[in-house]
Amino acid sequence: MKHRLTGMQFALAALMVTLSAISYFDRTALSIAAPAVMKEFGFSEVAMGTVFSAFLLSYTLFMSPGGSAVDRFGARIVLTIAGFGAALFTGLLSLCSTIASFAGVRLVFGAFTAPIYTACARVTSARFPVTAQAGVQAAIIGGSALGAAFSPIVFAKLMTAVGWRAAFWVAALITAALIAVWYTSIRDAPRPASQQTRSTPWRLLLTDVNMQRLTVSYFLVNYFEYIFFYWMYYYFVEIRKLGADRSAFAATILFLTMAVMTPLGGWLSDRLSAAYGLRFGRRAVAMTGMTLSAIFLYLGTAGYNVPATIALLSLALGCCACCEGPFWATAIHIGGAEVGATSGIMNTGGNLGGMFAPFFTPLIASRYGWTAALLFGCAMVLLSVVTFYLVDPGKRIVITPATAAAPSSV
Repeated sequence: MKHRLTGMQFALAALMVTLSAISYFDRTALSIAAPAVMKEFGFSEVAMGTVFSAFLLSYTLFMSPGGSAVDRFGARIVLTIAGFGAALFTGLLSLCSTIASFAGVRLVFGAFTAPIYTACARVTSARFPVTAQAGVQAAIIGGSALGAAFSPIVFAKLMTAVGWRAAFWVAALITAALIAVWYTSIRDAPRPASQQTRSTPWRLLLTDVNMQRLTVSYFLVNYFEYIFFYWMYYYFVEIRKLGADRSAFAATILFLTMAVMTPLGGWLSDRLSAAYGLRFGRRAVAMTGMTLSAIFLYLGTAGYNVPATIALLSLALGCCACCEGPFWATAIHIGGAEVGATSGIMNTGGNLGGMFAPFFTPLIASRYGWTAALLFGCAMVLLSVVTFYLVDPGKRIVITPATAAAPSSV
């Protein structure tokens, strides 16, 4: 059955999309500043990759606890605290001058950023019907692509106008303003009394085979995506020698393609799920998108001219992004009342893959070349296709009073 969203639901979805966009603007801004920062302080590619991975380390470690906090205390207050913290530590990058200081600030920034998508998943679960959840969550993830798309142009211009240090404070102020809008606009859906005092049943969630397969699959697909988030601008500048302006344009095209195709994948998954069931609707879009992404990235490394390369790499990222809605909608459905925790578990696995990509991509490139580093990403996403096939998107984890009361070792 097709569901029409109300005006209130559209406004709520738009706010979450905007928050997602500014979150990714903040986290990718450092990759835009990286060439200038590396030259100013003499940092190597591998050292800068360590800074990128520092964010992903804490972001990953705090993902599941953040999701559990969202389940217990509500999306409104958790994301408000986290958002103001993320804004502060975005600005504090301006004070850094060593690898240790950059890594330390990014480490704390990652912890504050962790609850954003689990909070949005909680709101999506409570405020939107099942056959609209992939589309809504995909639009939210698509917001991240908008942030990543505009950061090369907007942040580069900010750096030119006020310098890279002041540019981080501008981003911080915009983030804080949007979080204030969130706090004054959102209201959490009431949670049943039986769920308000119980602890998160971590043992049950972590040992569920379906949940494990979903998490492994998201680990693999995130490795692929994070190559684009952290190294593609550098690849255009330093490897393809496009120059700063053309590279910014190329990176923007990549992420605009992602911004369009992410919600498209979610919408298509919802339509197929309504017509043929969750198993077919989620699998068909995710598996097809990931397979095509590997093909397009392989072709993108073949040495075609610049326009063809940009088009192929854009399609590679865009097709992979089509699977975001099915992944998140599956985690939402599997989790039921514990949607924050299950979304957090899946995203923890995903960001473990994302954490490895910024570090291992230049490491592989330094030994075997950038083509080999990108082709390794192709292998990872094809493994994700196989793993997602083993996931049952329609199977929900059943939490009984006995399992909820069982002691947890996590």
